[in-house]
Amino acid sequence: MRATVKDVAARAGVSPKTVSNVINGTSFVREATRQRVEDALAELEYVPNLSARGLRNGRSGVIALALPDLATPYSGEMAHAFVEAAHQRGWAVQIEETASRPEREGELLLRAQANLIDGLILNPITLADSVVARSRSLPPVVLIGEVEQNLVDQVRVDPVRSAYEMTEYLLSLGASTIAVVGSPYLLNTATARFRTVGYRSALTDAGIALDPALEISASVWSPRGGAEAVSAFLERNDLPDAFFCFTDSLAIGTLSTLAAAGIRVPEDVFVAGFDNIAHGEFASPPLTTIDFDKRAFVDAALDRLAERIADRDHAPVLTTIPHRLIRRASTGA
Repeated sequence: MRATVKDVAARAGVSPKTVSNVINGTSFVREATRQRVEDALAELEYVPNLSARGLRNGRSGVIALALPDLATPYSGEMAHAFVEAAHQRGWAVQIEETASRPEREGELLLRAQANLIDGLILNPITLADSVVARSRSLPPVVLIGEVEQNLVDQVRVDPVRSAYEMTEYLLSLGASTIAVVGSPYLLNTATARFRTVGYRSALTDAGIALDPALEISASVWSPRGGAEAVSAFLERNDLPDAFFCFTDSLAIGTLSTLAAAGIRVPEDVFVAGFDNIAHGEFASPPLTTIDFDKRAFVDAALDRLAERIADRDHAPVLTTIPHRLIRRASTGA
């Protein structure tokens, strides 16, 4: 027979209320008491009755996380951070991939409306593709990423400022022709548009004329997509002074193409990325990149979601996570 809260309380020598407080994290419990309860939970192999709990408080204990492309290292790192942080708050996480199937956001919305999940963390690549723009009745929702909107809570890194600062840094190294990899022609995402705005603004402020030929688009933001886009660019254009890639994955593909062509980095050309994924630090050479605290990003998103679950009527909040530029060997650091 499955152990109950009363069984755990009797084993630990505490009240059922104290056991509930330890399980749910709703009230302070002294460390020694908490340890006795946790030991009793483990000894009795206690399994909470999530269905009964949901009936009592109207919540499932599950949230959904929708990311565009789970095959990318960036999405893998973010999903890992969300799962770890959510479990520490007592939430399980359902994960979906939505870049080529944006209708999956709608499926998650239906699950939330049926009280099967408590809230949504969405990362749409365009607002038009998202249920946020189409639904008049939303459950608790937090957007992450760079889509511009004021309908729901959102957590992001400033896309324009961060791209401006990277371009400004490359200019400070003496680069006057800077190509970007990830411009919005083939993959017209909010991220591509905003980072292009930052890049162009930095060039304009430096008195450098914009050259559309230096804005390289990739159909897929992956190492292969970056490699193919830069290879095609080099067939038609002279080597620029620098490549600023809108993700580290694009930058890793760019490094591969340059190495195959016998072009040295950073001696012949600088390469920079964005997002500071683990692969970038161990690329050859290691990538200069834009970094942000991913755990702080995740905690902010979950904080906003918890607040929205508790109060659905407060005004939408935009949270901007600080970023920093990390200088590595791909730009001569």
